[in-house]
Amino acid sequence: MTAIDRLYDLGTSTWLDDLSRDRITSGNIDELKATKSIVGVTTNPAIFASAMSKGTAYDAQLAELKERNASVDEAVYAMSVKDVQDACDLFLDVYESTGGKDGRVSIEVDPRHADDEAATIAQATELWAQVNRPNAMIKIPATDASLPAITTALAEGISVNVTLIFSVERYKQVIDAFKAGITQAAENGKDVSQIHSVASFFVSRMDTEVDNRLDAISGEHAAEAQELKGKAGIANARLAYQLFLDEFDAAGMAALPQGTNKQRPLWASTGVKNPDYPADMYVTQLAGPDTVNTMPEPTIDAALAGDNVTGDTLTGTAQNAEEIFAGLAKVGIDVADVVRVLEREGVDKFVDAWQDLLDSMSANLN
Repeated sequence: MTAIDRLYDLGTSTWLDDLSRDRITSGNIDELKATKSIVGVTTNPAIFASAMSKGTAYDAQLAELKERNASVDEAVYAMSVKDVQDACDLFLDVYESTGGKDGRVSIEVDPRHADDEAATIAQATELWAQVNRPNAMIKIPATDASLPAITTALAEGISVNVTLIFSVERYKQVIDAFKAGITQAAENGKDVSQIHSVASFFVSRMDTEVDNRLDAISGEHAAEAQELKGKAGIANARLAYQLFLDEFDAAGMAALPQGTNKQRPLWASTGVKNPDYPADMYVTQLAGPDTVNTMPEPTIDAALAGDNVTGDTLTGTAQNAEEIFAGLAKVGIDVADVVRVLEREGVDKFVDAWQDLLDSMSANLN
């Protein structure tokens, strides 16, 4: 049994954080399903920007789009939707065998709409209809403006992957938006058992930002600061997991419409940024029931090679995580400011990647 198989037995589903037409047409996705036990896929603007900027896999569709004078935005989404549809078809067996829990493929709304509730809702609805696959998920960022869009999308029966969550406080707002949406869905006559949602909590980016601030600390707290490096991301995720357990316990589920599926935490940004850290640490330290870990392929390979998955490393870890955050406060780390920076950077990075893709697509269409 591999580390990824043991993760699954513990309750953590492994999804691939990557997609390209080459992966689909070459048989690579089928191979990864068979040999590395992946049971879903996530995408984002940066992933599609990378996929579409190299190789020739998109040339035929691009020629068709150019022939009919498609706009740049139409072309990018036409190609993205096609990839997601094909990936959904490849994972349909997993979707069916897991009752809709896994076999999911996510596609994100235009990141330029992150601060526009109406535009986010409109595009989420449009993408859901265009992909037209039961195992699709629409990614919506957890920004102030987009939180109501999460509720509205769920109320319409759309399965949602809430992305760019960096704090427990924001995660609580996401859970509230989920509960409101699933309740409205039932009121709208939707079969809530067919609606699934994950909440994507970003891990390594927290460590990158906090570690940089810890390195800048000198004087009496310098040694303490160094001891805290590489601990914030996992502690943050473990506190989020405790909130998940509290919010979706028996009483919490009983208050929701019958047939509601728990909104699982999804660990994102799990590729290690610091080469001094174990390459699989965001895998082995975040294993436990009712979770998803979406990983770039090198992280999957590191987890398989390291073979260090030994058990549940989430349940019962909240107290230690709180102690780490107390330590961060003691040495002067303003975690609220860290979160503000990461939330804005998260959106900006996706906007920049999307704009790069639009610019290159514009050149190809002209």
